[in-house]
Amino acid sequence: MPFNIGLSGLNAAQADLQTTGNNVSNSGTTGFKRSRAEFGDVFAQSFGGISQTAIGSGTRLQAVTQQFSQGRTEFTENGLDLAINGEGFFVLNDQGSTVYSRAGAFQVDRDGYLVNNQGLRLRGYDEAGGTNLGDLRLQTDTAAPQATENLEALINLRSDAATLSDDPDDFDLEDPETYNFSTSLTMYDSLGIARDANLYFVKTDQNEWNAHVAVRDENGELQEVEYPIDPVTSNPASALRLEFDQSGQLDGVIPGAEGLTVPGGSLDGADDLVFDIDFDGTTQFGGDFSVNDLNQDGFASGQLTGIDIDQTGVVFARFTNGQSSVLGQLALANFPNPQGLEQLGDNNWAETFAAGDVRLDRPGSSNLGSVQAGALEASNVDIAQELVNLITAQRNFQANAQTISTADQVTQTIINIR
Repeated sequence: MPFNIGLSGLNAAQADLQTTGNNVSNSGTTGFKRSRAEFGDVFAQSFGGISQTAIGSGTRLQAVTQQFSQGRTEFTENGLDLAINGEGFFVLNDQGSTVYSRAGAFQVDRDGYLVNNQGLRLRGYDEAGGTNLGDLRLQTDTAAPQATENLEALINLRSDAATLSDDPDDFDLEDPETYNFSTSLTMYDSLGIARDANLYFVKTDQNEWNAHVAVRDENGELQEVEYPIDPVTSNPASALRLEFDQSGQLDGVIPGAEGLTVPGGSLDGADDLVFDIDFDGTTQFGGDFSVNDLNQDGFASGQLTGIDIDQTGVVFARFTNGQSSVLGQLALANFPNPQGLEQLGDNNWAETFAAGDVRLDRPGSSNLGSVQAGALEASNVDIAQELVNLITAQRNFQANAQTISTADQVTQTIINIR
C-alpha cells in the first residue's frame, strides 16, 4: 500500500509540474489564462462506514481549472488589435461553428471581414444598437457623395452701409458696384462635384437687404439660383429679402430661404441642386461686415482611410472626404461558469453544459467589459509565482519518491527475516 500512496503522490506532483510548465510556456501567449491543478485525497472507508482506523490511500487529480483573471493590457500600433477590459469573450465564426476567445489580434481578409490569425471571423451586430448578429465586414469601396441640402449663414451686415437700388433687376453679379458685400463657399452636387457658390448682399432700404445666391456651372459661369414663389406677385422671387428690426435682429426672410434651385442641366448631368439657407442669427449691427459662420452639409465621394473602434465596440470607417460611417458593433459573450468551457487550443473555447447558457450583448453593457482598440490582453501568467510552483512540485516529487524508497527498504527488511 505505501507504494501505491507514494505513486499517487508522484503522479500528482507530475501533473502539477506539467500544469505549471504549460503556464510558463504560454506566458507570452495573447489572451492565455493560467491553469491550476486541483487535487483531492483518496480515502477508503472501512467496512460498515467506521473510519476511525482507516488510512488514506493517497491523492488524485480532480481538475485542471483555468483562472480567468485580467491580464495586463499591452498597447500596439495596430488599430484592429482589441483587448477586453473586464469580463467577456470575443465571438468567432469557425466555418459555421461558434467559438470564443480572449485573443484580440484581428486583421482584414481579402473579402473585407475581420478575422484572427486562424482566419476565424469576428462576429457582431450589423449596426450600433442593432440586433442582427453576423460576421463583421468592413466597407472598403468608395463612400457615396452627398449633395448640399442645407446651408447655414451667420453674418453681420453693416448697418451704416450705403443704400443701393431696391430693384433686384438692377443687380449684376459681375458688377461689384451693384452690391454691398459678398462671400463665398463650396457646395456639392449629387455627383459629388465641388461647386463654388457666392452670396451677395444689397442694401435696399433701412433695415432691408436683398440676398442673391449664384452657383458656378460646368462651364465656370456663375448662375443665379431659382428662388421660391413670391407670395405677393405669385411669381418666382428675384432675390431673398432680409428684414431686420430696430435692434438689428433678423425679423424675417421673404419669400423664405427654402427650396433654392440650381437646374441639373448646368451641373454636369447631376440632379437639380435644391437647398435651404438658414439665416438665423444674422444681424445688422454697426460693426464691420463679418462672416461668423458659413457651412453646408454636402461632401464629395471618399476613399477609406482607416478604421476606428470605440470602447463599446462600435466600428467606424473614416474616409478622405472627412466623413465617417458606422459599419457595425462587435458582440461579446459571457457564461455563468467560464471555467466550465471546453478548451480547444489556439486560444479558443467552446460552450458546454457545465459553462451554462451563453449571453450575448454589446461591450460595456450588463456585466461585460469594455473594448480597448490598439491593444492586446497579455497572458495572466505570473512567472515569479510559477517558478515558486516549480520548486514546490519538485519538492513534492522528491518527498513522494522518498516514501516509495522507504517502503522498499521496509519490504527488503521483511524479506530478509529468517
